[in-house]
Amino acid sequence: MLSQLEHFSTIALYSAMIVYAIAFVFYAVDLANRSGDAAQADGRADANAAAGAAPADEHAAAATSSLEATATGSIAVGSTATKVRPAPAVQPRAGASAPVDGPGKAGRSKALRIGFSLTALGFLLHLAATVLRGIGAERVPWANMYEFALTATCAIVLIFLLVQFVVDLRFLGTLVTGLTVLFLGITKVNYYVEIVPLQPALDSYWLVIHILVAVLAVGFFTLSFGLSLLQLLQNRRENRTAAGDFAGMNYLTGLPTAVRLEDLAYRLAIIGFVFWTFTLIAGSIWAEAAWSRYWGWDTKEVWTFVIWVLYAGFIHARATRGWRGTRSAWLSIVAYAAVIFNFAIVNVFFKGLHAYSGL
Repeated sequence: MLSQLEHFSTIALYSAMIVYAIAFVFYAVDLANRSGDAAQADGRADANAAAGAAPADEHAAAATSSLEATATGSIAVGSTATKVRPAPAVQPRAGASAPVDGPGKAGRSKALRIGFSLTALGFLLHLAATVLRGIGAERVPWANMYEFALTATCAIVLIFLLVQFVVDLRFLGTLVTGLTVLFLGITKVNYYVEIVPLQPALDSYWLVIHILVAVLAVGFFTLSFGLSLLQLLQNRRENRTAAGDFAGMNYLTGLPTAVRLEDLAYRLAIIGFVFWTFTLIAGSIWAEAAWSRYWGWDTKEVWTFVIWVLYAGFIHARATRGWRGTRSAWLSIVAYAAVIFNFAIVNVFFKGLHAYSGL
């Protein structure tokens, strides 16, 4: 029975990965459509500029002839003056305008709607794979690296879906689905283990509390990381636009401004930081119950604290004017890299009391 549940869990997982991959393609098509729409807008702006130049030249020629006629006395007294029409106003180029605060028209594209719907379907399959793994193991499905990755990626997608009720972040779909497929693929190949009984040190209700909160923190940190990455790209695009260079990076058209992206990354990081702080506290309480000490400078404990410090620094950077913008975005990216390092490197190559990878 347990082997059958694990088999069904694997099928659901592979199915979810396929659906996520298809959703990734549709999100990528949406980004490509943004580039195409921006290029067409640039072309129309150039056409309008060219159309407006010709009448202006004609009016200038007429004015010159009138001046010459006046100088030679050839203009008749009482002659009717030619009424000059003003040249049509040239519309600003699409690249020169600041991005709107939200996905805009591109955010309602058919490709984006399909991608988001497929993401929801992939999440249901992903959730089924996670739940079946837990039922098969007769415990919560996060007692080793494979199960933690399975649950954490599910939480990332869940938070991505739920946050849409507050603010439209569907433009992160490419990154969310791409990272999810990548993480699940690496996890299935490198970290998969058969269902085994729970180790005595993990047989505690703190396993539910400590890891669940950590999973939620990782979900919010992932979205914050994606926004910081987009912030760097959008900031580069805005600087190039200000310098008069409208070529390239049109896929960022319609996305929020760099300032808005930084603000969203900051808000999500705060939520993740609160969860991570509770993770640190709950881990200390659990350590005292399991090993009779709250803190022992174990490698896992140290890196958990390092991540806390990095995100505390990122949040504090918002209060320091000199560390806003590009610097704070890089700090957010470095902090998320520490999260990945903590999972993929510390769990595998650093042995200690937290060596529960199952490998």
